[in-house]
Amino acid sequence: MAEPEATQTDRAPNPRGAASPGDGPGSLPPAGRLSPRSLAIWAAVALVGAVGWGVLALSRGEEISAAWLLAAALGSYAIGYRFYARFIADRVLKVDRTRATPAERLDNGVDFHPTDRRVLFGHHFAAVAGAGPLVGPVLAAQMGYLPSTIWIVAGVIFAGAVQDMVTLFFSTRRDGRSLGQMARDEIGPVGGAAALLAVFAIMIILLAVLALVIVNALAHSPWGVFSIGMTIPIALFMGVYLRVLRPGRVTEVSVIGVALLLLAIVAGGWVAESSWAEFFTLEKETLVIWMIAYGFIASVLPVWLLLAPRDYLSTFMKVGTIALMAVGVVIAMPTLKMPAVTDFATRGDGPVFAGSMFPFVFITIACGALSGFHSLVASGTTPKMIQKETQVRVIGYGAMLTESFVAIMAVIAACIIEPGLFFAVNSPAGVIGTTVQTASEAVTHFGFAITPDALAQAAKDVEEASLLSRTGGAPTFALGMSEIFSSVIGGSGMKAFWYHFAIMFEALFILTTVDAGTRVGRFMLQDTLGNVHKSFKDVSWKPGVWLASAVVVGGWGYFLWVGVKDPLGGINQLFPLFGIANQLLAAVALAVCTTLLVKSGRLKWAWITGVPLAWDVAVTLTASYQKVFSDDVKVGFFAQRDKYRTGIDAGKVLPPAKNMDEMHTVVTNATVDGVLSVLFAVLILIVLADAARTCLKAVADPGSVRLSEVPWTESKIVAPAGLLASAEEKAELAAAGLDSGGGRVKEPVA
Repeated sequence: MAEPEATQTDRAPNPRGAASPGDGPGSLPPAGRLSPRSLAIWAAVALVGAVGWGVLALSRGEEISAAWLLAAALGSYAIGYRFYARFIADRVLKVDRTRATPAERLDNGVDFHPTDRRVLFGHHFAAVAGAGPLVGPVLAAQMGYLPSTIWIVAGVIFAGAVQDMVTLFFSTRRDGRSLGQMARDEIGPVGGAAALLAVFAIMIILLAVLALVIVNALAHSPWGVFSIGMTIPIALFMGVYLRVLRPGRVTEVSVIGVALLLLAIVAGGWVAESSWAEFFTLEKETLVIWMIAYGFIASVLPVWLLLAPRDYLSTFMKVGTIALMAVGVVIAMPTLKMPAVTDFATRGDGPVFAGSMFPFVFITIACGALSGFHSLVASGTTPKMIQKETQVRVIGYGAMLTESFVAIMAVIAACIIEPGLFFAVNSPAGVIGTTVQTASEAVTHFGFAITPDALAQAAKDVEEASLLSRTGGAPTFALGMSEIFSSVIGGSGMKAFWYHFAIMFEALFILTTVDAGTRVGRFMLQDTLGNVHKSFKDVSWKPGVWLASAVVVGGWGYFLWVGVKDPLGGINQLFPLFGIANQLLAAVALAVCTTLLVKSGRLKWAWITGVPLAWDVAVTLTASYQKVFSDDVKVGFFAQRDKYRTGIDAGKVLPPAKNMDEMHTVVTNATVDGVLSVLFAVLILIVLADAARTCLKAVADPGSVRLSEVPWTESKIVAPAGLLASAEEKAELAAAGLDSGGGRVKEPVA
């Protein structure tokens, strides 16, 4: 079924008499006053959060329980979701429950498909929650637990979750158009072209980086390969079950799917100790080929068959494990051993990553608080599957809060282990050496103490030959998780099991981002090519589907393949751009959202996305400036290039290079990274300038505003707005003869 062209509409009333495109006839009324009971409950929630923040803020060097960090975060999340997210949905966006979404109007069973909001929440969360919330906060713990916690919680409530929800809303109003295409349609051809180029280039880099993390985690791991591989046939079964065998039976298929998933995880351990282990022990190059093939297949198959059920299944694993970690924290009450703020926060010479707290702690944390990648999913697969506009709050805002909670658990995992062990694990070999003796001496120089015997014992406890310089964040998260779980279940003798379980869990966590990201990249490329050839505007057009999917997997697959073959090549060359590129992408999304708020007559609410935009631009452009112009070779790309070029002239080989050829590679990498940093920053500035021009024009001459929003069409679907139906929604479902999953109503309900 071909997707129709988005029609140009002005701000005239819609057919049902709404005041503007944002004020649909089914817009929810402002929330009424709280009942005394509700008021008491929310006052208690606020008090829990406030006490948690108070304890964190007032501690002066003493160790405090990680449970206080948990209380501060959960209390804040609950208040943010209940009040701020509802305010944005009801008052600012004015979500319309009577308006048909593109999933309903364009349902073709391939890319457009109305999906139960519980399954879609699982898909959306699994698609956006990649390496960032697990890795970034762990690395940022170098600065202490307090800066990370403040930004993760405040950032998600006022920036990250807002971006995701607002982007999802506006894309849903535009037949699920991609972020770059919305920029072109609403900002203009110049800013739009810059956005399309920047977004697609950054997308390829992000996917290749995430894929590299998975390859490194699964290489020579038969347990991980088997368990994760089994999620594919399980997901196919779940897709057929929901579509053909037992339509709408989400609870049934969830129970079956989770049981099969747990069996696959346990069986992975059996396989690893059996004669089959050799078959599932794969080299990195083999994993790359399998991942490229899987990414392509997941991109072209109907979304209900593999992608949505697999992401939904993975969410049980992701959320379930993180929730158990939180319960473990409450039971074991581990203390935060990392200082609240370390000296590295002010000095900027940390061994894990160089740079001062501002801006680099915000760049490093990335996805746990604000992620540009999320906007691609929110304008990619999700708006083509959402049943009702009223669900943007739970799916857009709620899924991002859940990811932020993952980031909080990563902070806890990093900060409950001894700081000396943290820095020994996360510092490169060039800084701490390759033996436990040299590592102990180096860590002592940092201001933290750990003995060589303690380092050796930590590795022995998790059955690793060494934990030194296991950089990247994943091993540290696994250490923290094993510490928590072994304190509750099995004691120290189970540390090795929980450590390797965590490594497998992280690979599963990230893989769902790669397959969904590939499909999103396909949509983005098809939207772009649709500006040249109209057939591509139908994102389910078979030739376009296959061509665009091949280009996207070919792009990230190439960088991944070269990166696996060459430690200094391929995606390894672009890895340093990951954090900044992701945050620059968020600037594009927030700029598009702010422009749309202004153009659609919501000028007084433009600060909702405008303030986060201003902060993100300040952070990312400062980081870009320092990466380009800093004289510190640990920070500045061109400073690093000059250092290695001088070494080449002097005939010296500097680490990490091992020979003169690698010295030349380092020079090339630093030059490419520096040039791309400049290019991305310039493209973002073009987008911002054109967005500002468009906003000023809309304010000065409202009559000239043109929106690419599709006309209002009445919805025939009845479905709850949240994961749990309210009393009113249950009555509406019952009147329509539907269960809690909702569905399409063929005849009007009296």
